[in-house]
Amino acid sequence: MNLNDPDDGGKRVAAVQRAFEVVSVLRDAGTVRISDVADALDIPTSTAHVHLKTLESAGYVVQGADGYRLGLQFLRDGAVARSELRAYSTAKSEIDNLAESTGEVANLGVEENGQRVIVYQAEGSEAVYDNALVGEYTNMHWTALGKAILAELPDDYVEEIVDSYGLPTATENTIDTPEALFETLTAIRERGFALEDEERRTGIRSIAVPLEVEDRVVGAVSLSGPKERFDDDRIEDELLPALKDRTNVVEVKIAYE
Repeated sequence: MNLNDPDDGGKRVAAVQRAFEVVSVLRDAGTVRISDVADALDIPTSTAHVHLKTLESAGYVVQGADGYRLGLQFLRDGAVARSELRAYSTAKSEIDNLAESTGEVANLGVEENGQRVIVYQAEGSEAVYDNALVGEYTNMHWTALGKAILAELPDDYVEEIVDSYGLPTATENTIDTPEALFETLTAIRERGFALEDEERRTGIRSIAVPLEVEDRVVGAVSLSGPKERFDDDRIEDELLPALKDRTNVVEVKIAYE
């Protein structure tokens, strides 16, 4: 399967594609006016207006005094989609416990269409927020969650992900070659966890372990925080044991549901 070119004969509905392009503009820009959408997509203002009003009538866009914004129906749909994930309902309480016991940010992430998606997050008492929101899609190679999942995926699928999204860099520490990525994935499999060392955001470290059920990776769980608190000794002595313990509980619960 090619991630960006599904083998479906090229069948598309242009109006539907355009509607989701409009949604993307609103997601990225927040509240916008009709002219903002027209400029962003290089379409006539009349076309932008029709799409916005159609989305508004369906409840997915709301018009206010300052312009148009995304409606909360997306939140409802996201909640429904998340509830279908096998890992979410089981892992939620364990993620909360992990955040409480460590004081840091704990996350549950999954892979969808070759990207890492955060589906749940809990913040401990000492948590430092790093702007990774629930629902965020991002590249796999520069996050601990993503690398923990990649390490358990077939090599040919990892290569497909790299071909589709590339290996863009966010900091000087970001992995930027396929060779380096596969070396890192081998190391993750050997030591049993993934480390994100200021690879996406300067000053932030994160560790993650995969969630595996019946020899299939269904997601990953991570802890993240400022590098000053995520030194190697604390990771080895405190954070990693807590992370593995909670993850093992989730795996057992899912396996025996």
